[in-house]
Amino acid sequence: MGKESFKLVANNKKAYHDYFIDDKYEAGIELFGTEVKSIRMGKCSIKESFIRIEKGQMYIYGMHISPYEKGNIFNKDPLRVRKLLLHKQEITKLDSKLAEKGLTLVPLQVYFKGSLVKVEVGLARGKKLYDKRQDIAKKDQKREIERDYKMKLR
Repeated sequence: MGKESFKLVANNKKAYHDYFIDDKYEAGIELFGTEVKSIRMGKCSIKESFIRIEKGQMYIYGMHISPYEKGNIFNKDPLRVRKLLLHKQEITKLDSKLAEKGLTLVPLQVYFKGSLVKVEVGLARGKKLYDKRQDIAKKDQKREIERDYKMKLR
């Protein structure tokens, strides 16, 4: 088996700011040809998107894929609901975990694995305001240490 290429298309930094990510899953996504072409050009956003499990199927809402310029009549609605592809037992396992208090599914990134479009799904717990403040303080400390280190090297 050869090396599979990995090309990141969209990243959801807001998810890491708003949630603690407990577990990560890789899911395929059901797309039309013009949507894949648009994603290849990097015109995809998952900033405001979320994932739900309905009737044993997993769907992503609010994922924006810009219409393909040369797609004319074949273009679909940029914000349409798209089906995520996971094995049945994985979906039932996730569904049972979601029954726990405070857990949710968030898309973390969209990428190409070989020629296939994949979505990394995170099982997440919401952060409280003080958790976010702690994260920001840690980031600031780290930045200060790096800045001091660079000054000493000069």
